[in-house]
Amino acid sequence: MDDKDYYEILGVERNASDPEIKKAYRKLAVKYHPDKNPNDKSSEEKFKEISSAFEVLKDPNKRKKYDQYGHDAFRGGPTGNHGVDPFDLFRDAFGGGNSGGFGSIFEDFFGGGSSQTSSEGSRGSDLRVSVEISLEQASSGVEKEIKYQHHASCKICSGTGAKAGSGKSMCSTCGGIGQVASNQGFISIRRTCPTCNGSGVIIENPCQQCRGEGRLKSPANVKVSIPPGVRDGNRLCSRGRGDAGSMGGSSGDLYVDVRIKEHEKFDRDEDDLFHDILIPFTLSTLGGVVQVPTLDGKVSLKIPSGTHANKTFRIKDKGMPNLRSPSKKGDLYARVIIHIPQKLTKLQKEKLIEFAKASGEEDLQADEGFLDKAKRIFD
Repeated sequence: MDDKDYYEILGVERNASDPEIKKAYRKLAVKYHPDKNPNDKSSEEKFKEISSAFEVLKDPNKRKKYDQYGHDAFRGGPTGNHGVDPFDLFRDAFGGGNSGGFGSIFEDFFGGGSSQTSSEGSRGSDLRVSVEISLEQASSGVEKEIKYQHHASCKICSGTGAKAGSGKSMCSTCGGIGQVASNQGFISIRRTCPTCNGSGVIIENPCQQCRGEGRLKSPANVKVSIPPGVRDGNRLCSRGRGDAGSMGGSSGDLYVDVRIKEHEKFDRDEDDLFHDILIPFTLSTLGGVVQVPTLDGKVSLKIPSGTHANKTFRIKDKGMPNLRSPSKKGDLYARVIIHIPQKLTKLQKEKLIEFAKASGEEDLQADEGFLDKAKRIFD
């Protein structure tokens, strides 16, 4: 491969300042990083090339020799990418080490990255609890107080994990990054540091109360506002109410799963409600008015004469409020169930038989059970 000019590779002038060289490298490193271009050999070679150029030009002494003698200044010894990990250069350019810059840049561009640094600790875990409410509460909305257990920040050490008057030192195993790397060819594999568990620091004198973790298991309670129209299985989030982070890290979130009790009168389908109304066969035959229950009282429903069983009536706007638009409501569907009496007085039986005869049912037998007669008549 021909020796390309390092300044040309980075796209800068020969009199470029150190910040300009670093800025040019960062831009190209992001563009050609192997994690952003998997299985792309040309990008991999380009990344090595710009790493070689930056390794020389970022060092004042090497740059001076390169400006005077070009590539010949390094013919006899290690230079460029020889013996130098391109990923180390990448971390240097993006503010690696204890600054935390590498982690944020890597995550922004490549969808992953290192764990949080010692200055921030590690984020606490998210927690999940459930709360049970009635259908009426789901309709009107309700505020619920939830009691649960979580890891709270230690009050003795204020969440630092260190005893008063003592401090922290950088982990010598990972150099404060929180991860250790092992190289397999060109690929650098990173794992959580086993010495500091990813925190990047070692506590010199741990807090006796929390044993250096910066948090303790304790009870907690939170009030959660459940909005009107919530459905069974909906999940609410209370930010920062989960486990406290270790050694001063940010807290996780609390997720609340809503469960709605089964109702004795109503079935629900999204925003609509369904209810069965039991009426006597005389009302279904003659017609009349019945009272139908809703979630906010009773309403009158007119039953036309000759109404058959399973006839369904729609009562508008008597369902559940819409979760996104509470002013809009679903409907209530009332299905007619006709009640057939099991026990009748002698007079009632006689009147029904007279009615049957008047209707042309002359084939009734005296010894036939009345229930069978009634079913045959009204079926």
